[in-house]
Amino acid sequence: MITSIHTLVYSDDADATREFFRDVLGLPLVDAGHGWLIFGTGRSELGVHPTRSEHGGQVYESPRHHSIAFMCDDIAATMAELASKGATFAGEAQDHGYGLVVMMQVPGADDIQLYQPKHPVAYDL
Repeated sequence: MITSIHTLVYSDDADATREFFRDVLGLPLVDAGHGWLIFGTGRSELGVHPTRSEHGGQVYESPRHHSIAFMCDDIAATMAELASKGATFAGEAQDHGYGLVVMMQVPGADDIQLYQPKHPVAYDL
């Protein structure tokens, strides 16, 4: 039986990315040996999106890919807390329909989405 999901972030500066996850986001961790940190990400859920869909007369297309998002209950408070620890964001939170969304800049890696969902969540199941 599946026990959890393991996500990966590939980084040009793995040490800086790990420090960000540890020191700024405060994620719990284990050291798998020689400083190879694996972070606990808490409750999770998995969604599947189509690569092509139509909604309200609009066509949406996206290539196949994987995506990581950190969820929160109050995006303004979360952004303020993380900013006080050195996090930076690509603009202000925007309403994307499914939730309030902002991209969080991650040292050495691509931005990661932070969002406050408006949809029913599955992570409590």
